Amino acid sequence: MSSTDRTDPESARRSVSGDDAAIARAFSLKDLPDAFYDDPYPTYRALQSADPIHRMPDGSLFLTRHRDLEAIYKDTTRFSSDKKVEFAPKYGASSLLFQHHTTSLVFNDPPLHTRVRRLIAGALNPRAIAEMEPGLIALVDRLLDDMQARGNADLIEDFASAIPVEVIGNLLAIPHEDRAPLRGWSLAILGALEPFLSEDVQARGERAVSEFLDYLRCLVADRRARPGDAERDVLTRLIEGEATSGERLSEIELLQNCIFILNAGHETTTNLIGNGLELLLRFPQERQRLIDEPALIKPAVEEFLRFESSNQLGNRRVVQDTELDGVALSEGALITLCIGAANRDPDVFAQPGQLDVGRSPNRHLAFATGAHACVGLTLARLEGRIAISRFLARFPNFKASGPTHRARRVRFRGFTSLPVTLA
Repeated sequence: MSSTDRTDPESARRSVSGDDAAIARAFSLKDLPDAFYDDPYPTYRALQSADPIHRMPDGSLFLTRHRDLEAIYKDTTRFSSDKKVEFAPKYGASSLLFQHHTTSLVFNDPPLHTRVRRLIAGALNPRAIAEMEPGLIALVDRLLDDMQARGNADLIEDFASAIPVEVIGNLLAIPHEDRAPLRGWSLAILGALEPFLSEDVQARGERAVSEFLDYLRCLVADRRARPGDAERDVLTRLIEGEATSGERLSEIELLQNCIFILNAGHETTTNLIGNGLELLLRFPQERQRLIDEPALIKPAVEEFLRFESSNQLGNRRVVQDTELDGVALSEGALITLCIGAANRDPDVFAQPGQLDVGRSPNRHLAFATGAHACVGLTLARLEGRIAISRFLARFPNFKASGPTHRARRVRFRGFTSLPVTLA
């Protein structure tokens, strides 16, 4: 089975049912039923059909069509990634969460975005990533050995979450003995990005930023005294700046973007690996295809990213009065980009609710596109391919051994627990 993009506009037309219209009218990110966290896609389909540019009760817009997201991602003139206006009332303008999220690469426009991206991308060049592969294979095989010795495992705790923490720790050259708190810090900081923010979640996020900053100040001071190889050590590269232009980051920019590198590389890659393995449990025919044809791992990883996007939501702010598909957008309007919906848009993907490990082409937006396309996408793909292919080769008959637990999050979609037996 293979798939192609739809090009006939007539085939893409969808009728709007009364149920879809009712679901769309009622939709708000601040009032979601518990079932939504298990399966948001029926709601996303209803929004695509009945109200693809949906105005929520707070006046912000929720977009679900692939073509709208793609257009906004590629237009940095009319749509801004800067979150200062949005995050000041959410976190408080003097909070550490506000300082972090408004200084990091992903929530900024040029020139900061350009400067930081150039520095990080330079250390994630193809040669550097190729050199990571032997160490990544050795790491995955050690984890598989440990699981095989036990005969059972939690695919999140024992496997999916352990891989990116080690990879990012190596990129920043964080000593192994210092890595234990990294995952907890990342989960707490990213948890504060959810649309609904409780006092407890905010407090955990603030504490995580504070503790991480304290640690990084010591790490940066040590790296200034004893620099690493700037071609491989991202922290050294960020400290030394761009050799050709002489551009350097301020101390706050440096520290906050070190936090960003961990967060960006940890949660989403954990979800990619965990979601991919859970999908192979859910779709045994596709698992067998991948066993029979191991070379399908490349399109399979792209399909896992499409089908259960690790990051489900993005955001933009309208910076000048404009319109989108005939809908007027006022300057200052806040927009939520629903990546999870766009990646199942039937105008782009044939049979979008069917997992197809051989799907080609696959124009998913899991890594966004345009100026803000994920800077670490090549590394994330490599981690996903090695982790899932080597796991499946070792344990082709793995089975669920207990209830799975999905994180109750809207923005980041993944599991907190996936217990399996490995025979």
